[in-house]
Amino acid sequence: MMTALATVTSVKSRGHRYQVKLSCDQQTSCSSCQSKNSCGTGIVTKAVGNKQLSWHLLTSKTVNPGDVVEIAFPEKSLLQSAALIYLLPLLFLFLGAMAGQLWLAPLLGGSELVVIGFSAVSAYLGFRLAKKWVSPMEAASHQQVELVRVLGQSIA
Repeated sequence: MMTALATVTSVKSRGHRYQVKLSCDQQTSCSSCQSKNSCGTGIVTKAVGNKQLSWHLLTSKTVNPGDVVEIAFPEKSLLQSAALIYLLPLLFLFLGAMAGQLWLAPLLGGSELVVIGFSAVSAYLGFRLAKKWVSPMEAASHQQVELVRVLGQSIA
């Protein structure tokens, strides 16, 4: 299980349990890296800003809006979705390059530009397919979030 700190944004009573809405900033390694000001990734991260993630969970522990809590979620779904998002477009890129080189370029009498274009289109289709497959996995992982402990009010 992976853990993260989140802030309680709202609490609704559901009998003896509480429906809790949580939010936290997505953490990147760029914030602690020494090269963040000269690295392209660090500059892009600074320009785009942090992504807010949100979760809902049902708990019997008493929490208040503004409390900082530690949550846990399974690694399996995160690793599966990351593998799909990264590897499926890459696979489609290679398959598109092969199909473009062996089939499309001779058919159209084209050059490398045809192969590059077909590869790019194939990679984009792979990305769209991966995104479609990852959405249900993300929804399932949002339901598997568990409250580990309540840390209390934030200092800031």
